[in-house]
Amino acid sequence: MKRTVVITGIGIISPIGTGKNIFWDALFHGRTGFSPITLFDTSQHHVHVAGEIHDFDPVRFLGKKGLRELDRSTRLLNAAAKLALEDSNLEITDDNAPSAGVSIGTTFGSLHSIFQFDRAGLIEGPRFVNPSHFPNTVINSPASRVSIRYKMKGFNTTISTGFCASLDAVSYASDFIRLNRADIVLSGGVEELCEETFIGFAKLGYISGSDNSEPCCCPFDNRRNGIILSEGAGIIVLEDEDHAVKRGAPILAKIAGYGNAFDPSGDSGFNSAGQGLKKAIAYALRESSLSLHDIQYISASANSTRGLDRMETRVIRDIFGERAFSIPVSSIKSMVGETFSASGALALAAAVGTIQHGIIPPTVNYREKDPSCDLDYVPNIARNQPVDTALVIASDPYGNNSAIIVEKYE
Repeated sequence: MKRTVVITGIGIISPIGTGKNIFWDALFHGRTGFSPITLFDTSQHHVHVAGEIHDFDPVRFLGKKGLRELDRSTRLLNAAAKLALEDSNLEITDDNAPSAGVSIGTTFGSLHSIFQFDRAGLIEGPRFVNPSHFPNTVINSPASRVSIRYKMKGFNTTISTGFCASLDAVSYASDFIRLNRADIVLSGGVEELCEETFIGFAKLGYISGSDNSEPCCCPFDNRRNGIILSEGAGIIVLEDEDHAVKRGAPILAKIAGYGNAFDPSGDSGFNSAGQGLKKAIAYALRESSLSLHDIQYISASANSTRGLDRMETRVIRDIFGERAFSIPVSSIKSMVGETFSASGALALAAAVGTIQHGIIPPTVNYREKDPSCDLDYVPNIARNQPVDTALVIASDPYGNNSAIIVEKYE
């Protein structure tokens, strides 16, 4: 018999707040995290704003020892892990360490470290690079450092599936718990804001304001013209239900079901996509033994790009039929921005907050209706509404699709 997976802690480092309660409060009040970029010089670009985390002090969370060896992604993730462990009242000991794992989603986290390391090698020569900087150039560095710092001896996995990465990481972690291969897993995602990622997406024209217009993150709104780049880290503490109950852990919600599907017809504009997301949602529903009528809120991955927002709307209509128009659908990216591999973890944390407090976060900056986006997007103001079951979805431009159903714990 498969074991039940529950959520017992959440750690968040984001542009709108640090810690789950501050994060939830910002979402419920519709506060955005967009401000001038200070991490690098943007004078040569049209866009100067992003979802930068300005108040992050790694010493506060991690101390000074060994900090110089950690890049920004690794610092953000380790800080989020510390918050999550504290929120879960969980201490990693010699007894539980072998059954405690880590499952993290990240895609662009090592780009800046790779660039800096290679730059030194090209200019000074490979004999003159700093070897202590090399570990940061591999994509599994943040996850590995979490296990090292908190002495976790179970499995350690990094998943790189773009927008879907942290939802996939949670699904992977849940499988380990359900199959009795782990009792505890720290799962989630991280992405840092760096110049290399910024330049890449700016040149591709994906960033709002690249055409000299005023940058604006407005999912589902007819004015939308691209993402606002952002950064963040989210860690969810997943546990076997019996393990959590025995230690008296605060159980926040239950992972009811999850599904993943690749869509070979996927394209960067999402014009021919949709079948993969439909399958992912169907798999999640089947895994959960819930019906379409049980879903009371949908947390979308809409990021203010025309194709993704329309595709998600189309899929929700196709799956839920007439009921689609009465289900609240919102995107927290309107406030947080596009954090790529961290976005699913942040959305899942937000959905848990909705279940805990009975408040649905809004889609802010919504002013002008797009005729092809015609659902209830909870425009601009949070909604007081009890929610027992929420669906969190994500789709990547290159074919990955993921869905997780999170449910109130009774």
